Amino acid sequence: MARKKAAAHHGGAWKVAYADFVTAMMALFMVLWISSQNQKILISTAQYFQNPFRSPMDASSGVMPYNTNKTSSSSGKDAGDEKEMSRSKHIQMTFLNSVAADFYRLLNLDQDLANKPIDVQVTSDGLRITLFDRAKRPLFVGDTAEFTPWGKFVMQNLAWNIDRHKFRVTIDGHTRQRPPLSPEAAAALAAAPPDYTDWELSSDRANAARRSLVHFAVEPGLVDRVTGYADAKPVAGEAPTSEANERVTLSLTLNAKARLKDKVLVDKNVPITPGPADTLSAVTP
Repeated sequence: MARKKAAAHHGGAWKVAYADFVTAMMALFMVLWISSQNQKILISTAQYFQNPFRSPMDASSGVMPYNTNKTSSSSGKDAGDEKEMSRSKHIQMTFLNSVAADFYRLLNLDQDLANKPIDVQVTSDGLRITLFDRAKRPLFVGDTAEFTPWGKFVMQNLAWNIDRHKFRVTIDGHTRQRPPLSPEAAAALAAAPPDYTDWELSSDRANAARRSLVHFAVEPGLVDRVTGYADAKPVAGEAPTSEANERVTLSLTLNAKARLKDKVLVDKNVPITPGPADTLSAVTP
């Protein structure tokens, strides 16, 4: 009797082994199925697993876009392609939003804070990051291109995010229109080099941002352009003399090769050649 009870006690061990086997087979099936998808879906899936903080899809759907159109007609294929592209765009926007949220979190900043020192906007193909040089939290030391400790901290975290996701970078420097100077300020300005204007200052600050990014992590080839605009492009809705115009703006876009793969539905066997955006167009020395 005791022998029968012992046999019954150990009789369910095979169920555990069988469950592990079924789970492993399901995982293998999922890997094989994802690997068989086209290049566009593979890129979207990779972006999702790099930043899986929020699900990019509705609760009723999975990570991968599912095309319910089973017809073989050309109109059916077009409709399926449009749905796939729309889903992929949704995934990309969620990915960019998660990167923006990461940047705020790393700097311990409130996204809804008024007069915040940094503004991050999600665009159709990347991020637009504006670093303000405010009096309460200056980015630069006085009217120079030397970063404050806060400015160095910001650039270090920004460089880490750019390097991690291999964004391409465009850097623009801006200054505000100078208000009327006091006699003391006018005397100090008269002692400065006569040819050093806001054009030189804005260009030097943009170039300082480039050097800082490269110093911390970013590959030099990811920088497409460095430009100084002086006070020619004030912030919309702000007075030309507002301190909000003292800023450095960085436009981050997804790598050109990734964008090319993401826009076109291609077969794995079709080679993709880099476009002209893959080369460094104009970097200020």
